[in-house]
Amino acid sequence: MKIAFIGLGNMGGPMALNLHKAGFSVEAFDISMATCEALRAQGLSIADSATAAAAAAEVVVSMLPAGQHVERLYMAEGGLLGVIKPGALIVDCSTIDADTSRRLAEAAEKVGIEAIDAPVSGGTGGAIAGTLTFIVGGKAAALERARPLLEKMGANIFHAGDAGAGQTAKICNNMLLGILMIGTSEAMALGVANGLDPTVLAEIMRRSSGGNWALEKYNPLPGVMENAPASKNYAGGFGVDLMLKDLGLAQENVRAVKAVTPFGALAHSLYAAHSLGGNGALDFSSIIRMMQKPE
Repeated sequence: MKIAFIGLGNMGGPMALNLHKAGFSVEAFDISMATCEALRAQGLSIADSATAAAAAAEVVVSMLPAGQHVERLYMAEGGLLGVIKPGALIVDCSTIDADTSRRLAEAAEKVGIEAIDAPVSGGTGGAIAGTLTFIVGGKAAALERARPLLEKMGANIFHAGDAGAGQTAKICNNMLLGILMIGTSEAMALGVANGLDPTVLAEIMRRSSGGNWALEKYNPLPGVMENAPASKNYAGGFGVDLMLKDLGLAQENVRAVKAVTPFGALAHSLYAAHSLGGNGALDFSSIIRMMQKPE
């Protein structure tokens, strides 16, 4: 199976490498030439452009930062919908607004191409290990076509519903993740301010009623988990600005359906303030710095 993979950032790069290692024929592309060269050195075939990668592909996988990038890649004048051959499949793993995913699916169908939205959860560690969770929106038959690829990049695959449903489920998940990280950061900072050993405190809470994913996999305090971004000066991982984008998508949806998410709104405001403080490129767990006493 010939696969084009567009978008090779912290998530997309490892995902593309896992497909390559699994034996798929992958032609990849990213606008960052430095990123492309680094992955070429690991054996990944790099195309000269997104168009060149997609022209002969049976499946086009994309992992892009935001809805406007997906729109421009596929649906703008000269976009990939005019290049991808009929009968091919688009698997967009970007986390974007559900409306853009629905419009992509409709536009693709008009030219004989299937498209599913398949945003992921699991962070960079999951991308590297091939243990991501895929949250898929689109036709069930199209998901089955994509399943052999998704199984090489992830450990869990959920069909959330029709086109756009994957995005909706993803923003619900990430809103909860943002809230949980803030709560975990508050609790860890409070314990440390009282002189508790952070590693001991984290283990107590992890095994008690406060246990959550952040305590299990992604502790926000440096030194508690060796491989967590917090212990790497908050480098890599899932950026503050990406979390802010997802929380913003959630709030846009809240207004559209007239839902009530006071904690989601507060999390959005806190991450916005953290980003304005110059922390946008740091991992989102760096939000704990807002709760810590100055040294």
